[in-house]
Amino acid sequence: MPESGAPGEQAPQEPASRAEPGSPPEQVGAKPDGHGQPGPPGGAHGGGHRLPDPWGELMHLAGQVGAVRAMSGVVPAWRRRTRGEQRWPVTLSVIAAIVLQVLLPDNLTKPLPHWLMPALVGALSVTLSIANPVRIERRGPAVRAAAVGLIVLISAANAVSAVLLIRTIVEKSTSVPVPLLASGANIWATNVIAFALWYWEFDRGGPVHRAEGMRQHPDLMFPQMANPELAPADWEPYFVDYLYLSFTNATAFSPTDVMPLARWAKLTMAVQSAVSLSVGALVIARAVNIL
Repeated sequence: MPESGAPGEQAPQEPASRAEPGSPPEQVGAKPDGHGQPGPPGGAHGGGHRLPDPWGELMHLAGQVGAVRAMSGVVPAWRRRTRGEQRWPVTLSVIAAIVLQVLLPDNLTKPLPHWLMPALVGALSVTLSIANPVRIERRGPAVRAAAVGLIVLISAANAVSAVLLIRTIVEKSTSVPVPLLASGANIWATNVIAFALWYWEFDRGGPVHRAEGMRQHPDLMFPQMANPELAPADWEPYFVDYLYLSFTNATAFSPTDVMPLARWAKLTMAVQSAVSLSVGALVIARAVNIL
């Protein structure tokens, strides 16, 4: 064998470092940090790492819930056939409108007799209650005509009272602020009930058509419709939802959480806002002037 120190030959070189048995392998691309230790691979401390977004995570979770519902075949209640809604909330609202009309002074109900409009509204309300005593599930031409006629009577009587009240304010024929404010509040509250009935009666064809799921495209977009993953699967709009819509539109003079999609809904909300603004501004201004 040749000797290790023979000329022309080189001794075999040992590797610079050999990993001990059981030690973890070195990470490729790791760079030492400021203390001489290997840093995280791939430059994790660079500009690529972002803090978690709570809102983004919430929406991602909601999307996952919606996807699970879609895969499981769960259809929102407002898009499928369901039972008709209860009659009593509508009946109570109509009774409230009748009481408000009765409480108006005689000078705001002329030229008709004071009892005529409340009597007609009450008669139509009793007729509709007989047709659908518990749940609103029956719909025919006669029932539809009676329902629309009821809303027209309430709206027309309230519109006449509003015009007479505005004329009284403009002509300065009253010098007592309390009856003026009471009449203005009366007309404003009746206006909220009347437009709630309009929205409820015509959105997607009315309560019976909504219960049967006949129309898939909404005229009024409620938040639960736009985000079904954030609402129960059995949610659908009832009269109370339309009453809240009418109240917020009468106070904010613009849509709040419910968006009008159909043209009739946009025009109806515009008319309601104009009426509420006119009555409220004139009544308050005149009352302050008297005080």
